[in-house]
Amino acid sequence: MYSLFIKTRVRPGTADAFLSAIQANAAASVASEPGCLVFDVSLDREDADVIYLYEIYQDDAAYEAHTQTAHFRDSRPLVEPLIIEQVCFESDVVARNPVS
Repeated sequence: MYSLFIKTRVRPGTADAFLSAIQANAAASVASEPGCLVFDVSLDREDADVIYLYEIYQDDAAYEAHTQTAHFRDSRPLVEPLIIEQVCFESDVVARNPVS
């Protein structure tokens, strides 16, 4: 399984707009993409301008398919102007614990 952990810093005062767009993308991804297993969105506890995304895909092909979806493409023009900095960590999932 392929995973992404993304730390995003947005322009001051734009976190709500970013969160609205990215939450819609995340919800659509998990609901409509069989290869998208997890798409979590978190807000930093100390800095309201920092947002974390944690995504797990069945494999690299599932991630590539994700980037071709309408909900992904539609979110890009909404979020990209808000981003000051993004750091992306890619990894292979070794163990995944079920959520109950």
